[in-house]
Amino acid sequence: MTIGIRFSTRSDVGLVRANNQDSAFAGEQLLLVADGMGGHAGGEVASALCVASMAPLNNETFSTSDMLERLGDAVERARIDLVQQARSHITLSGMGTTVTALLLCENKLAMAHMGDSRGYLLRDGQLTQVTKDHTFVQHLVDTGKITPEEAETHPQRSVVMRVLGDFELDLIPDLSIREARPGDRWLLCSDGLSGFVRFETLEQTLRDVADIELCSEYLIQLALRGGGSDNITCIVADVVELDDDATNVIPTQSGPERKQAIATAVGSVALGDDVPVMIDQASTLSDSSKLLVGANERVNTVIAQAIARKSGEPISEPQPQTGSLVLPAQSNDETSQDSASGPASSVAPINDDDEEVLAAISSGAAAEPKRRSFWRGLVNTCLSLLLLGGLGYGAYYWGSQQYFVGVHDGKIAIFNGFPQSVGPVHLSSVIESSVLDPDDLDPYMSRQIYSTIRATSLNDARARIEHFGTEIADQAKQDKLAEQEKAQEDAQQEDPDSSDNATDISVTPNETETPSTDPTETPSPDVTDPAS
Repeated sequence: MTIGIRFSTRSDVGLVRANNQDSAFAGEQLLLVADGMGGHAGGEVASALCVASMAPLNNETFSTSDMLERLGDAVERARIDLVQQARSHITLSGMGTTVTALLLCENKLAMAHMGDSRGYLLRDGQLTQVTKDHTFVQHLVDTGKITPEEAETHPQRSVVMRVLGDFELDLIPDLSIREARPGDRWLLCSDGLSGFVRFETLEQTLRDVADIELCSEYLIQLALRGGGSDNITCIVADVVELDDDATNVIPTQSGPERKQAIATAVGSVALGDDVPVMIDQASTLSDSSKLLVGANERVNTVIAQAIARKSGEPISEPQPQTGSLVLPAQSNDETSQDSASGPASSVAPINDDDEEVLAAISSGAAAEPKRRSFWRGLVNTCLSLLLLGGLGYGAYYWGSQQYFVGVHDGKIAIFNGFPQSVGPVHLSSVIESSVLDPDDLDPYMSRQIYSTIRATSLNDARARIEHFGTEIADQAKQDKLAEQEKAQEDAQQEDPDSSDNATDISVTPNETETPSTDPTETPSPDVTDPAS
């Protein structure tokens, strides 16, 4: 059985915003929604760069064993791209974007999520929100300070605590893997849809409108009728079973069948209507416009490769971007030029013929300035030492409040300080060690722990280790259950009659068994009783 996805994607600028800061990509392997933020032009550039960085994953080859790691690496490459561009263009500093993505391989779906864009799953007529919002309001709900109903109207419901962008914090996405079951319908959307359309309305629309093109269009219209004060983007995708000779034809509720797009992009990465206007008015492209045009070209290349691969044309395997983030060193050319033409060059030279000047320099008249210079230097030195001492104490105190999770002696542990060393001196120390082995986690999370994960506090670090312990325990239970099932299968193969005999013994009444004398037991009614 071959599993595939049929998709429809829409994006609308809404009724209030002047530009579309959302971007989305949909292909036969990858579904992705990004909602940008960061002021004028920053949001649309951030979402476009994220989609352009991750879109090549749609054409890459991978297995179910490494698909989650590959998706996590794609998110990290997108983060590096955003950081590099933000530091190269000061006007884009601080930009960021949410990201919610699904990656298909065989009968599995890997998901990556950061921010308040959402992923929903409609299965057997029941809608479930799969993702969890990384917002301040969701934190209040999790801690029991407000109810989910109060969260819907909370004044700070748009405050996002975890996004992909130009930030110093080590923020990692939520990564999960699940079964791709034929008949499932997925919805990925920005908060411009989920924030204006009630959950019950989403469920009814996804369940009742079978045509995915009509369904995505109805969802956009519902958000506009609900206020439409934000950009609105959604992807509706059906998990289907494909035949070996399947074609890209989508059944419709009415009218002729239409072909499914191989891959498509919408939003700012697709060069919305506002970008050409910016280009025409400026005559020369601004930095943000250049980045948008470049992102659009990269996505169009991915789409062209997907179409070529579908038609059987040979294409080269996309090479994933690797390497660490290295910032260029600051140039000192301007500093050298300033020094050459500084105040010293404007001082008039001393005339050797001026005997009074020469006498003053050689006599004790110059001794008083020298003494004043000595005391001034001593005071400055003391002040400098006091300042350095204060800075050192401040750095020590700040470092004592820093925590991260890492590996010590092969076990997951909590460290206090900084995950760096200065020569032989380590800037951190182990304060708590667990019995958890990082290698028992999935490869991607294990690699993150070996690279260290920052924590906001000691309690946050403990909570992370507790979460890792839960994941390891769940995995151990699954492994044990799988071993038991395999042992039973092996036993049945060795003695096929044993299971039948066991069954016969279990259903044969024991002649020596005495009836239960429990007074609380209610006898079963006689099946021959006419009153029953």
